[in-house]
Amino acid sequence: MTLSAYACHPTHSRGRRIAEPKAPTRSEFQRDRDRIIHSTAFRRLVYKTQVFMNHEGDLFRTRLTHSLEVAQLGRSIGRSLRLDEDLIEAIALAHDLGHTPFGHAGQDVLDDCMKPHGGFEHNLQSLRVVDVLEQRYPAFDGLNLCFETREGILKHCARRNAEVIEGAEPGGVAHRFLHGQQPSLEAQLCNLADEVAYNAHDIDDGVRSGLVELEQLRQVPLVERCLRETLDEFPALKGKRLLFDTIRRMLSAQVYDIIDASRTAIGEAGPDSADAVRQQPKPLIRFSTGMRAASSELKRFLFANLYRHPQVQGMRVRAEELLRELFALYANDPALLPEEYKQGGFRAIADYIAGMTDRFAMKEHERLTGRRLF
Repeated sequence: MTLSAYACHPTHSRGRRIAEPKAPTRSEFQRDRDRIIHSTAFRRLVYKTQVFMNHEGDLFRTRLTHSLEVAQLGRSIGRSLRLDEDLIEAIALAHDLGHTPFGHAGQDVLDDCMKPHGGFEHNLQSLRVVDVLEQRYPAFDGLNLCFETREGILKHCARRNAEVIEGAEPGGVAHRFLHGQQPSLEAQLCNLADEVAYNAHDIDDGVRSGLVELEQLRQVPLVERCLRETLDEFPALKGKRLLFDTIRRMLSAQVYDIIDASRTAIGEAGPDSADAVRQQPKPLIRFSTGMRAASSELKRFLFANLYRHPQVQGMRVRAEELLRELFALYANDPALLPEEYKQGGFRAIADYIAGMTDRFAMKEHERLTGRRLF
């Protein structure tokens, strides 16, 4: 496939922080994707959760399955827009590498514990994983990924952190947060594919868990429309097949909407290069106005009925207690940390806890306290 003029072309990459010889058979973005897949942090995603804790069931989404779903959606949309699919895949597979155990509960706890020491952002931690924490190569720390991949990984960034990164890397991946610019279209697409994926799989996991009923979901117009389309074609359908076909139609509707709305936005803006995309005042990869409203309404429903469900909140309280206790134990006695983290202060404690899987955190907490919270 011929890439569009506004796509990120691997031959025009801004390069790596440490120069390396070109690979003989792979593009620079293919090489990034492969490094991410072989990283330790990527393998850990299989035991890091989304909404439901790892021990609650084998079929609920994890950070790994979520990342694969984002990559699939991103590549499907990117192909229609003639963007670089390998870059999309690399960003999608790496975007959650910095996520803590126990989902957003872990993010909130670490940010609170680290408030006096610079705070904690999972997007910034994902960049830290690929820039510093992975220890695989003899010549450098991290994975030494291309600028374009790192740009996409840093989805959000507080201004104070952006200023620090910009000071160390002028004009680099944090530059846009200080100057109101956009990332590449490939990065923008991963941001939106992330939203589409987690809304869909949280419906699936929510119904599977019994915390949300499909009938409840019919109050959400997007769900009702897609469910009605399924029943119009298959009137006798029920149970899992009805749920799965409804979600399939929701995904398709959102994917086609993004393709159409983004084509229109790109056509109106007329960027002739990836750098011209970065100068735009707003993202060009987007939903239509109607689909944006529909997606927002779905998110509000999930927040009220799933994320705030008493059973989910009960698990969250225990997860927060576990991680706060772990942080305090390591802070009071760094000798409890592995050797490579003992001299790194509070940031090293955050690095170590953020890298834990759910089940390792549970075992470590039980080992150090003699208590089992789950």
